[in-house]
Amino acid sequence: MKKLVYSFSLILLMSCSDKEEKPQKELSADNPFNVELNQPFDFANVTGAAIEEYVDVTIDNSVQVIEEIKKGSTPTLANTFEAYDGVSNELSKAYSNAFLMYWTSTDSITRAKGLASSQKIDSLMTVLGADKALFAQFKKFKDSDAYTQLENRKKRFVDGVIENFEQSGVNLDEAKLERYKALRSEITDLTSQYSTNMNTADLVLKLDEKGAKGLPESFKATYKTEAGYEIPVMSSTRGPVMDNAVEESIRKEFDKLYANRGADKNLDVLEQLVKKRYELGQLMGYNSFAEYNLVNKMAKNPETVWEFVNGLVAESKEKAINDIEVLKAQRAKAFGIDESLPINSWDLSFYKNEILKNNYKVDNEKIREYLPMDACLGGLFDIYQELLGLEFKKDETATVWHEDVEAYEVYEGDKLKGRFYLDLYPRPNKESWFYCVPLSSGKQTAEGYEVPVAMLLGNFTKPTETMPSLLSHNELNTLFHEFGHIMDSMSYEGEYSLQEGTKSDFVEAMSQIFENWTWDYDILSSFAKHYKTGEVFPKELFDNMVNAKNVSSGLSAQGSLRRCIYDMNLYDKYDPNQPLDTDQLWKDIDAEMNVMDWYVEGTHPQASWIHINTHPTYYYGYLWSEVYAQDMFTVFEENGLRDQETGVKYRKLILSNGSQRPVNEVVEEFLGRPSNNKAYIKSLGLE
Repeated sequence: MKKLVYSFSLILLMSCSDKEEKPQKELSADNPFNVELNQPFDFANVTGAAIEEYVDVTIDNSVQVIEEIKKGSTPTLANTFEAYDGVSNELSKAYSNAFLMYWTSTDSITRAKGLASSQKIDSLMTVLGADKALFAQFKKFKDSDAYTQLENRKKRFVDGVIENFEQSGVNLDEAKLERYKALRSEITDLTSQYSTNMNTADLVLKLDEKGAKGLPESFKATYKTEAGYEIPVMSSTRGPVMDNAVEESIRKEFDKLYANRGADKNLDVLEQLVKKRYELGQLMGYNSFAEYNLVNKMAKNPETVWEFVNGLVAESKEKAINDIEVLKAQRAKAFGIDESLPINSWDLSFYKNEILKNNYKVDNEKIREYLPMDACLGGLFDIYQELLGLEFKKDETATVWHEDVEAYEVYEGDKLKGRFYLDLYPRPNKESWFYCVPLSSGKQTAEGYEVPVAMLLGNFTKPTETMPSLLSHNELNTLFHEFGHIMDSMSYEGEYSLQEGTKSDFVEAMSQIFENWTWDYDILSSFAKHYKTGEVFPKELFDNMVNAKNVSSGLSAQGSLRRCIYDMNLYDKYDPNQPLDTDQLWKDIDAEMNVMDWYVEGTHPQASWIHINTHPTYYYGYLWSEVYAQDMFTVFEENGLRDQETGVKYRKLILSNGSQRPVNEVVEEFLGRPSNNKAYIKSLGLE
C-alpha cells in the first residue's frame, strides 16, 4: 500500500472530525520518496520530477491540516500543537531532502529542482509562521485551563512554538507582515545565490616543478598533469599547499584564489543580505539584525556576545603576539629574513609547520600516512559505538545519490535508533564545506516512532587508484567533530520534532567534545596505522604532537575571534546611512585588534564564508560552545575515555535532550556542578 504523506489519524485529531474530511493526497507508487515509516528513500532514482511531486504533495497536505487546525472550536494540545508538530516535521523533512539533492546531485536538473522545491517550502513556512488565525488558536489554548496543567517538556514545547511564531512576524500589522514575508523570501533567494556562486567557482592553481617544491609527493601525484600540476582550490587542498609550498609566491597565489572564490558575484549578494537582514531586524522592532537573531540563543543579546568575545580577545592577545615573534624567529633562522619585518598572513601556516617539523619533530605529511580514511572511520565507529552503547550496521540494500555514498543504521540493542549517510569526498557542483546535514527528526507518530536521519557531508581528499584518502590530524578532528553531530541527531528520542534542536550557540559543544578523543594515544593508536606497512602510530610522534599542541594557539584564537568580530559587525553595527565596505571592515578590525595585518589586498574572503551567508551571528557560538565542550570533557577525563557508563549518561542527558530541558540544567546535572571556563582556558595554553 502506498504511504500517505500524512496519516488519516492526524486529521482525526481535529475538532471537526464529525464532518466529512477531504482525503490526503498520495504520492505516485513509483516515487522514490514513497516509503513506509523508517524505510530509506530510494535516492538512486530521485529525479527532478520526483522532488517536485514529493514537495507539492507535502505542501498540499500540510495546508489542509493547517486549515483544519484553524477551524477547531476547542483547541487542545493534540489537535493544535501536536498536529502542527506533524506538519512541521513533514515540511522540514521534504525541505531537507530536496535541499540535499541541490547540494549533492550530479544532475543539473535535479539540483535545480531541489533548490526550487526547497524554496517553495521555505516560502510556505514563512507564511505559516506569520499566520494570525493559526497563532490565535495557539494563544487560545495557552489561555485555557489545559495549558496550566502542562509541565516540563510539554510546557516548553507549547511555549517554544509560541515564541517562534512571535519571532516570525505574527504580531506585525498587515503592511509590515507583507514586507516581512517579502524580506524572508528575498533573503532565502540571496543565500542560495551565494552558495551556488561559491560552490561553482572551480578555481585551479597551475604549477611547474619549481612552484611545486615542498609539496608532499603523494599530493603532487594526485594532481600531476602533462604540463605540471593543476591543484583545485578547495578546502582539502588548502592545508597541503599553505603548509608546505616553499615558494612564498605560490602560497600567496593560492591564498588569494581561495579568498576570492565567488567574489565576482557574492560581494554584491552579501551587501544585499546585510541590508535586508538589517531591515528585517528593524521591522521586528530591534536595533539590529543581531539583536533580533540572538533572542532565542543562549547569549540572548549582542551585549553578551561582545562581552564574551572581547574578553577572549584580551586573554589571548599576549600569547598571540608572542606566537608571531616565534614565527618570525623561525623565518629568520630558516630563510635569513629580518625579524623586524612584519609577517604575512599567507606565511603563518608555513612557518608554523616549519616549527613543528624542526623544533618538535612533527611532520603533518608523515602523520597523514598513519591516518587512511578507512582505518579512521573504523576506529571512529568502534569508539562511538563502545562509548555511547550503540551499534552501527552498514545498509547494503539502501540506494544512494552517488557511488561514493554509504548508508548505515544505528541500533541500541535490537531497537533502530536512526540512519546516517556518509558522503565524504569532493566532486563538481557538490557543496564544498563539511557538515552534518539533518534529513529528518525523531518524532512519535500514530504509526510508531519515526527515527532521525542525517548525512555527513565532507570534502576530504579523494582516494585514487594508487593512494587511499589520507587525513591530516586536523582533518581527523573534523571527522570526529562532524560525526559528533551525527550522534547528536541519532540520539534524540523526544516526542516532538520541534524539540529536536538545542540552542544554536550550544550545538557545537556536543561535537567539539569528541575532538578530544583524537588527542589520546590509546585511542589513536587503536586504529592509526601506516597505510603501507601497518606500523602503529609511533608513541614518540604522538608525544611530540602533544608538546606542540599549543604552538600558535593564541594566534589561532585571535584569528577565530577576528571572524566573530567581523560577523557581529556585519549584523550588529550596520548603519544604512553609511554604506558598508566589507573589505575595509577587515582592515578596521585588524587595526582594532592590533596583533597583525591579516587582510590581503585584493582578496574578499567574505565572499566564500558560508557562516555569514546562512548562519549570521553564529560564529561566536563555536567559542561559546567550546567552553562547555571542554568543561564536559573533564568528566570523561576523570572516568575514562572509553567508560560506557559515562558515555551513555552523556548521550541520554546531553545528546538526546534537544530543547526538552534547559541547556544549563542538563549540563550542570552531567557535571555535578555549575559550568565554568577553566578547562577551555587550559586547552588554549593560556592558564
